[in-house]
Amino acid sequence: MKKIIAATLIATFLGATGLALAQEKRVALSTQELVDVCKLPASPESRSFCIGYATGIYDTYLATRHPTKAKPFICVKQPAPTRDDVIAGYVTWAGQNPQYANQPAADSGLRYLAGRFPCGKR
Repeated sequence: MKKIIAATLIATFLGATGLALAQEKRVALSTQELVDVCKLPASPESRSFCIGYATGIYDTYLATRHPTKAKPFICVKQPAPTRDDVIAGYVTWAGQNPQYANQPAADSGLRYLAGRFPCGKR
């Protein structure tokens, strides 16, 4: 009986939590917002945020791409460019591609990386 009550309480809590999360409006960081932070990193905080977000985009790509079911579309050859060079390139690319300004930064980041570091035929 105790197990049934505990299971019911957990299910109720999870259901209520899911409903509350579903009602929140989640807004992804836009390309322009990330560019604004990365363009002139005047403070250690903005520079850290920019580097962390950019690194997170690439690390998530690496961690979530299934090596046998999804062909890679970003292939960084070694020696890799510096983070600052890649971020500066992204800022320039975003300025040349204003159609992505209001799109999620993670999407435009992957588009930029795929264009800058395309994978050759294997």
